[in-house]
Amino acid sequence: MEKIIVTQVRSSIDRPKRQKATLIALGLGRINKSKEHTLSPQVKGMINKVSHLIKVEEAS
Repeated sequence: MEKIIVTQVRSSIDRPKRQKATLIALGLGRINKSKEHTLSPQVKGMINKVSHLIKVEEAS
C-alpha cells in the first residue's frame, strides 16, 4: 500500500462538526501538524471531505 503524509494547513475554526471530526480522525487538530497514513479507500474519502484544509504528499 502507498504511504502518504497529510498536513493541516488551514484552521478548523468555523467549520462544521463533521469536518472537525474528520480532521481528528486523520490525527490532525492544529495547523502544521502532520500524520502518515496508508492510502486506503476510507482515508481517500476523509481526505476528499477536508481537502481545502489539508496538504497531501507522498511519503518517501
